[in-house]
Amino acid sequence: MTIKIIAVMFLGLASGLAVGSGFVAFLTVLGIIPRLTQLSKTMKMIRQYEWAVIIGALSGVLASLRDPEFGLSPFFLIPLGLTGGIFVGMLAAGLTEAVNVFPILAKRIRLDGEIVILIMAIVLGKIAGSIFQWVYFVHH
Repeated sequence: MTIKIIAVMFLGLASGLAVGSGFVAFLTVLGIIPRLTQLSKTMKMIRQYEWAVIIGALSGVLASLRDPEFGLSPFFLIPLGLTGGIFVGMLAAGLTEAVNVFPILAKRIRLDGEIVILIMAIVLGKIAGSIFQWVYFVHH
């Protein structure tokens, strides 16, 4: 029985290291964080961005291993959710900017001169999907 537990622990640690290394390599090779600081004109805060990613990844791991229940006031949760959403949105914007996703996609779907329409469609789709998830899965 203990050999099985040790094997599972080793497998979990190895899998976590592999996924974590891939995530760090992904952010490093594409230069997501430096590009994000360029877009937001906050180059002096690059260390804070890096630590935010590290702390966020570790918090996500801890939250996935346990089922936390905080019981916090909605007045605290609303700004927390807004700042988390803004950070994820900025990280996604840095990623799409770094790999030129929008120009390539616009060319593929023949919207070369209308990239604003493409971006608005993505934004409105994201908003509609978030509202659907909130209404259907959270308050169902």
